[in-house]
Order: sequence, then structure tokens, then C-alpha cells
Amino acid sequence: MQQFIVDAFTEKIFSGNPAAVCVVKNFPSDEIMLNIAKENNLSETAFAVKEKNFYRLRWFTPASEIDFCGHATLATAFVILTQIEKNSDSVTFETLSGKFFVTKKNDLFEMNFPAYTYKKIPVTDEMLDAIGEKILNAYLSRDLLLVLEDGEKVKTLQPNFEKLKKLEGVVQAVTAKSSDKNFDCVSRVFAPKLKIAEDPVTGSTHCMIAPYWAEKLQKNILKCYQASERGGTLHCEIAGDRVKISGNAVLFAKSELNIFVDEKIF
Repeated sequence: MQQFIVDAFTEKIFSGNPAAVCVVKNFPSDEIMLNIAKENNLSETAFAVKEKNFYRLRWFTPASEIDFCGHATLATAFVILTQIEKNSDSVTFETLSGKFFVTKKNDLFEMNFPAYTYKKIPVTDEMLDAIGEKILNAYLSRDLLLVLEDGEKVKTLQPNFEKLKKLEGVVQAVTAKSSDKNFDCVSRVFAPKLKIAEDPVTGSTHCMIAPYWAEKLQKNILKCYQASERGGTLHCEIAGDRVKISGNAVLFAKSELNIFVDEKIF
């Protein structure tokens, strides 16, 4: 069973967000896929199966299967379009969150996702206690988005992960307008509920971050920076109720998994 490790949302290895990608003939059992994700111990491991003119795509964290992951979608598209179907420039995925399209445009891979709809909620003492910084506003969709005063506060933030677990949202994100003129906004994303302290670069949560800043800054094209230790750049465009998120990717490793199961599965 072949596996690829891809660094997504970056032009160089050891940065961006690493994801494992397994393109298989049929999905292994859920137990096997979860165990592979646990063994990899990356934020996501993706499994893709070709069906006619599209791929079925599933994502697993070390804790569970999830319904949406941007960087692992980018990593899977990168593997398919550069390693498997080298003459193609686009790929369609069927997922738990619907149909996704990814198109290769020069060095970037453009993903087309539905924008999150979110609501403003009160800033609570629990949020302030978990984050340890002043929070201007809070918004909730699948994820929790907390807006801080400035980008430097986002970069230096040291949250309490046990207290983050008690907040709403699958993941908890912080964001602010960027003080770096090369970017429109800066963010960080924490996912202790998924056994991931901090996610290096998060495509899915930018389906909420990008629409928020597009409205605030009155612009539809944004360049976003996720200020994790590894760091990553996301090119975002708002198109109605969709968000186009583009990024680079680079192959870190290619390997064979020595798993003793029915070979016909793979």
C-alpha cells in the first residue's frame, strides 16, 4: 500500500501542513484507516478511491474521521495530478461534505469549497480565560473564530489547551488584520478536541476566515497567512457562497506501508 507525505500550503519542505495520502483501489476498514492515521500521527491522513471520473475522499485525524479537511484535500489533489494522472489538470472529489473541485493553475492548486455561514456570539469569560488575550468579537460555525486586536497578538498567543477543549467549535481559531503589508490577515488554529494542539495550516477554517475578512476589508481576493511554527500561505477568493482557496504543495516522502491485510483491498 503506497503512501505519500505532502507538505501543503508551502513551496518548501519542513513548512506548511503535512498530510499523508493513500490512493487505494477500495477503502480499508474504518478501523485500519484510523489506525494508519494514529500511526502517522499527522493532523490528517487522506484516503482516496477512483470511481469513473471522480475520486471518493475520506479524512482521518489520529482521533476520528472528520467531515472536511482543506490541506489534506490539497495534498491529495497534488498526489493525483503530479504522481498518478500527470496529464490531468483537475480532479473532482466526492466527500462527506459534498463535491469538491481542485484545478492545477501553474504552481498553485485551486480548491473550490462552500463558504461557512456563521453567527456572531457573545465573548465569554471562558473564551478570554482560554485565550489569555482581549477578544474583540466571536463567531461560530462548525469552528469557533475569535478576532483579536492585532496580528502580533495572534503570533505570540499561548492558549490553555485544556480550557480550549471546553469551548464551542470543532476547532478554535484566532485571527486579526495582518500588520505585514504582504498579507491581509493572520490566523492560528487549535484543535485539541481532535488530539491536535495546533494545526499548522488549515484550509477548511479559511472557509470562515476568508469570508469574514472579505466583508471587513471590502475585497474578494485575499492573501492569508497562518502563523504556526511551520507557517503557510493561503490565496483566497470569495465567489458568492463559495471560497476558492489556492496553495502550493511539495512532496516530502513516498513509501510502502507494510500492512498485513487482504491484498485485494489495495
